[in-house]
Amino acid sequence: MEHQSVSPGRERLKYITAVVLYGTIGMFLRFVSLPSEVVAMSRGILGSGFIWLWLRLRGDRPDGAAIRRNLRLLLFSGFMLGLNWIFLFAAYTATTVAIASLCNYMAPLIVVLAAPLALGERLNMKKLPCVAVALLGIVLVSGVLGGGGGNPAGIALGLAAAACFVGIVLCNRKLRDIRAMDRALVQLAVSALTILPYALIHNRGIPLQADLPSLLILLMLGLVHTGVAYCLYFSGMASLSVQTVAVLGYLEPVVSVLCSALFLREAMTPAGWLGACLIVGAAVACELIPEPQRGG
Repeated sequence: MEHQSVSPGRERLKYITAVVLYGTIGMFLRFVSLPSEVVAMSRGILGSGFIWLWLRLRGDRPDGAAIRRNLRLLLFSGFMLGLNWIFLFAAYTATTVAIASLCNYMAPLIVVLAAPLALGERLNMKKLPCVAVALLGIVLVSGVLGGGGGNPAGIALGLAAAACFVGIVLCNRKLRDIRAMDRALVQLAVSALTILPYALIHNRGIPLQADLPSLLILLMLGLVHTGVAYCLYFSGMASLSVQTVAVLGYLEPVVSVLCSALFLREAMTPAGWLGACLIVGAAVACELIPEPQRGG
């Protein structure tokens, strides 16, 4: 009876691998000659195609009834995902990868403030200091107090991406009785459809030219960093605790910051580094604070 079907270490490794892959997206985007919105759209198309094929190869198929039950929320969250990618990928090109990623990862902290209004959840007062510390971190990263090195436009785009990510989180909390892979399949497909008109309008009359390395990176970002990563992400998190998932998820901005500094040689001042530590530290601390007990 010692037989174990699931190894916690293996599942944790799957989840960490996915998160690390997400954290390197901004770095690879630097080496693609195509417009950022075209890359984002391709990621949605290739990622959703990969997940559909993966389900088929497993002899599985999307649960149509569950998708129809949650269709409105799935469409809206997919729309928000498309906007998140538009803003985030534009932020990557407007400022450093580190700053864009850190701005985007303000989203979980914004959820602390938004959930009571949008979902009627009780506000956890113990988490408010974490939000305040993270806001101070963004101020330091932005450079308004003397040198985080952030481009104001890039920071604005990164925070806009965070706002869209909040919409995704709130929608996902309302989804009921739908498998993670079905949700991901629809959201990725809708995100691509969301980005399509923007990509067409923004690049109207401009011939798209891409060299072979750019096309290979584009395929990698769509198939590996989206399709494979989503499968690893949802497979790994299925047997991990909610708190473990939340805290390990903050490896993504850490990896982004390290890639920015070590591989892209994007400079960040001591104030910026302090801000980065405050944002990630506050976010992790926020996840470790237990939710208040109901009743009593």
